[in-house]
Amino acid sequence: MADPMRFITVEKADRVTTVTLNRPAVMNAINPEMHAELQAAFDDFAADPGQFVAVVTGAGERAFCAGSDLKVLDRHGRYPKNGYAGLIERFDLAKPVIAAVNGLALGGGFEIALACDVIVASDNASFGLPEPLVGAVALGGGLHRLPRQIGLKQAMGLILSSRRISAEEGFRMGFVNEVVPADQLGAAVDRWCADILRASPMSIRASKETVMRGLGEPDVEIAMRKQPTYPAYAAWRESEDAREGPAAFAEKRPPVWKGR
Repeated sequence: MADPMRFITVEKADRVTTVTLNRPAVMNAINPEMHAELQAAFDDFAADPGQFVAVVTGAGERAFCAGSDLKVLDRHGRYPKNGYAGLIERFDLAKPVIAAVNGLALGGGFEIALACDVIVASDNASFGLPEPLVGAVALGGGLHRLPRQIGLKQAMGLILSSRRISAEEGFRMGFVNEVVPADQLGAAVDRWCADILRASPMSIRASKETVMRGLGEPDVEIAMRKQPTYPAYAAWRESEDAREGPAAFAEKRPPVWKGR
């Protein structure tokens, strides 16, 4: 990512990459240039061996992301290699991604959050897929991820009504992991990152990939039979971390994870 970013910011600290959508004047709505910048940021995170967790959030106090900027919308639907925001079709990313939702998450913004592994939301956040109200369809994964995450009837209710719901309702439905006061969102996300970073990064990646790939198998028996063939699972079995964990336990010392 040698070129300066105009519409996002990227910060790396303590094994965590924080990607901030940075167009607060338009509620962090995504334009074509922002799509390209997000693709580059997530490419960099995926390839960086020293970065173990990503956090996605929005600048300002009003919105996480209001979706696509309709004033500069690409009518041909051209998105980067890994889909909307360079994230929603990044199916091979075994590293965990947390959405820190600090306000409105509508349309594509909601779809970005749904593509993350954990959603931590401020109590003033809200979610919805209002695309039909402007004659559009939510094709950034929301129509597929939402029913898988909360069940068909609840998802259809949200999708067909274009209704916006609160973070608390999202928590009750099951797609939000935690709701906190707005001024505590950063601390809550830091706590989630710290909890994840206590464990072996190789184990975390193997766990995420096994869950996600296993959901695509016909049944549990086949999923368990095939899990040794999943790339992150195979990498974990041969990793230094897999040896370090038992060694540290036997020596009664904290493990030193290498992520390899």
